Amino acid sequence: MKIMKFGGTSVGKPERMHQVKDLIIQDDSPKIVVLSALAGTTNALVQIGEALSHADKKGAKLIIDELQSHYESFYLELLGTDAGRAKALSIIQEHFEFLNIILKINFNEAINRDILAQGELLSTKLFCTLLDELFIDAVFLPAIDFMSIDENQEPELLKIEERLKAILSDYPHQKLFITQGFVCKNHRKEIDNLKRGGSDYTASLIGAALNAEVIEIWTDIDGMHNNDPRIVDQTKPIAQLSFDEAAELAYFGAKILHPASIWPAQMYNVPVKLLNTMQPEALGTTITAEEQGQGVKAIAAKDGITAIKIKSSRMLLAYGFLRKVFEIFEKFKTPIDMITTSEVALSVTIDDETHLAELIAELEHFGVVEVDQNQSIICIVGNMVAESKGTLKDIMDAMIEYPIRMVSYGGSRHNVSLLVNTSIKNDALRTLNKSLFTFN
Repeated sequence: MKIMKFGGTSVGKPERMHQVKDLIIQDDSPKIVVLSALAGTTNALVQIGEALSHADKKGAKLIIDELQSHYESFYLELLGTDAGRAKALSIIQEHFEFLNIILKINFNEAINRDILAQGELLSTKLFCTLLDELFIDAVFLPAIDFMSIDENQEPELLKIEERLKAILSDYPHQKLFITQGFVCKNHRKEIDNLKRGGSDYTASLIGAALNAEVIEIWTDIDGMHNNDPRIVDQTKPIAQLSFDEAAELAYFGAKILHPASIWPAQMYNVPVKLLNTMQPEALGTTITAEEQGQGVKAIAAKDGITAIKIKSSRMLLAYGFLRKVFEIFEKFKTPIDMITTSEVALSVTIDDETHLAELIAELEHFGVVEVDQNQSIICIVGNMVAESKGTLKDIMDAMIEYPIRMVSYGGSRHNVSLLVNTSIKNDALRTLNKSLFTFN
């Protein structure tokens, strides 16, 4: 079984949805196709929810009408027969009737999750209509029938495996299934989601549950690049990465892959390929358990970072001090990215400021708290990069003109991380690119 996931830009235009169709019928191997919402749809649905949360029903209605107009133009270009167009129009009207009904009832978080699910439901139903019009045999596979998360919003992989295999057993001769990324049910049996970027996660979870041959993530870029191509010139795709290297890059800012999507594939040793829908002949990036070569392979950056320093000469060396500090972050469910310590201070970084005021208030019991906002983590990744001779020197030599707030070195053999002010991030990425990579 092959898992093929296509992102929003890959299905965002009628001609691109036709390209996806061509890609999935190139061979007759069994496959599950995971689709994101059409590009721009999820953003619009988020805006609808935000408007309703502020009781702005007029604003929400304007967004709904604009989005419906887009879909009513989309299906006319996508489909060529009267029957296909009639079916597509009926699907669109059904889902936008639902969105308009929501305008008349009291808004809550459960309703907001229902709103967010509409994008993937629309894209998969319209794609199945296209396949049906072209007499391509496929089964519509609702993600909510098998994809679930527990009370901690973690996927229930064993239950997903059990349900999915039971559903597929009803179609022993079927080779093509279409399902939604992102969408799931929670422990209360309500519609929920795997958060933004969750379609990658869906594909990886399905691949792990079925011990798939490969998980293919199709986007609009030909694999993971060695730096951010939006900022840095002369980047190039990376042919091969290990799961550990890819996980570091995804977590620390490489936008092509959702950070959580590595671990299910890694757990079941299912290869992941990052491919380009618009250039399917490109080799892309292959991610496996195998580690190849040593030294720097890629650089990524993560913005929106806040650094918190606790200065306490009296308590820092005391037994249990670190545990007490970390329990505060656990209490407010705020993950920590980087950690450095000295004899008199502890510095950590977070990427979620939701509970910043509460964190500061409780941390002040231990000492003086200093906060630096608008920070970025620059992550230099490669097999054994933290142990390769001369690599740290090369990194520091490249950064000699830039102030560095924190350095994380040795926590991972595959990663050296630097914390800098976001205002210098772009220049630092370009400088590191010139210093650490050689171009022909």
